[in-house]
Amino acid sequence: MNRVLFAASLLLGGLLLGASGVSHARWLFDIMWSAMPNEHSIDDRLAEFGGQAIARLAPHFAAVEVPFPPAQVSLLAFKDAHVLEVYARAADGSWRRVRTYPILAASGSGGPKLREGDKQVPEGVYPVTLLNPNSRFHVSLRLGYPNAFDREMAQLDGRTNLGGDIMIHGNALSIGCLAVGDEAAEKFFTLVAAVGLDHVKVVISPTDFRRSSMMMTAGTLPSWTDKLYRALASELSQYPSGFLTDVLSNPVAHGEPHE
Repeated sequence: MNRVLFAASLLLGGLLLGASGVSHARWLFDIMWSAMPNEHSIDDRLAEFGGQAIARLAPHFAAVEVPFPPAQVSLLAFKDAHVLEVYARAADGSWRRVRTYPILAASGSGGPKLREGDKQVPEGVYPVTLLNPNSRFHVSLRLGYPNAFDREMAQLDGRTNLGGDIMIHGNALSIGCLAVGDEAAEKFFTLVAAVGLDHVKVVISPTDFRRSSMMMTAGTLPSWTDKLYRALASELSQYPSGFLTDVLSNPVAHGEPHE
């Protein structure tokens, strides 16, 4: 069955469910994306650009004395600075900063994501749950939002419809996700594939709490946001701070990617 007929059959099924009183909008979206034949596999994408990505990544890991692929990787994203830092676990157990990449687009502002459609990038610590070789924005990493804390706070607030499908992806456009450009997305895709989903986590923070504190204005964010930010500050404290200020002022002079 071709893609058009396949989509049409799903649409008809969704309409029939809707006529019977069953909400089908989200069901239809999930089924179409999970069941529709894909154009590329993960292996296809790695064959396409994986070798080149590794050739570009490996020297940076060697420079901080971490073999490639590393045993563990953390990606630290800072909303206010619009950067994403890559850290890898060294043989002695310490974390080494490998590289800093610019975030080219991310909608919303400081503060956690609260509901579907608020256009906020979430804040917290998230696993990578999926490598998507067929993203609308080249390739992407799907994050495990909402996490347990997000769900707990939503229940406390009486909120539902928290949203989902939060990605780190290519291109330079984004609504609620982190766009890093196609070349950087290929590197992250290849890196996560090499390390394994279970050995990667993503930390998204409104600011780098290793360098500054954020005073919250009463009434602008939920009361539990301070608890979230204390947890993020604790999480970030295990990673040695890089030379982020210098990089931001002159990324080319410091050998940082400008993608």
